Amino acid sequence: MAFDLIDLPYDDTALEPAVSAKTLSFHHGKHHKAYIDKTNAAIEGTELSDKSLEAVIAAARGSNQGLFNNSAQSWNHGFYWHSMAASETSASDELKSMIDDAFGSVDGLKKQLAERGAGHFASGWVWLAVKGGKLSIEETHDGDTLADQDGVNPLLVIDLWEHAYYLDHQNARPAYIDAVNGKLNWSFASENLARGETWVYPS
Repeated sequence: MAFDLIDLPYDDTALEPAVSAKTLSFHHGKHHKAYIDKTNAAIEGTELSDKSLEAVIAAARGSNQGLFNNSAQSWNHGFYWHSMAASETSASDELKSMIDDAFGSVDGLKKQLAERGAGHFASGWVWLAVKGGKLSIEETHDGDTLADQDGVNPLLVIDLWEHAYYLDHQNARPAYIDAVNGKLNWSFASENLARGETWVYPS
């Protein structure tokens, strides 16, 4: 099956000023689409052509770097769009309790996400995940992903690639992260926590 570029879960102006419609037009409409198109081209006519995106990622890891990069980036971006929300959302009681235990408060979590994201060298992603039964902040470099990682359930992610923020914030990654911190989709994170397994890219 061919994978589709998923629709944004909000209007393209809904995240402004944190993320502008212009940024989304490039980031979603060009970057994400290119990853999807390259993944589809690479699996066409192969034994992976009828597999889920998660299965493609797992099969490509360590054996086909080009396919891994494009399939993982396809998944990461789909997850990233859902990690932000147009309007304020609330964490479930279970998630709130786990945040308090791990970070002291939501503000404490946001502070650590900002610090880890700002300090991440070069391109990559900073995640809120469940690992070992507790909340953890994880980092992946370049196109790497948590989509196929056993024992880790990603709840939210922030894109640290420069194309995610350059049009709106120039090279000021900390300003971008602070802005996105105010748009995090706690409902999505709560759903991922309650499900207890990794989000599946829509097919």
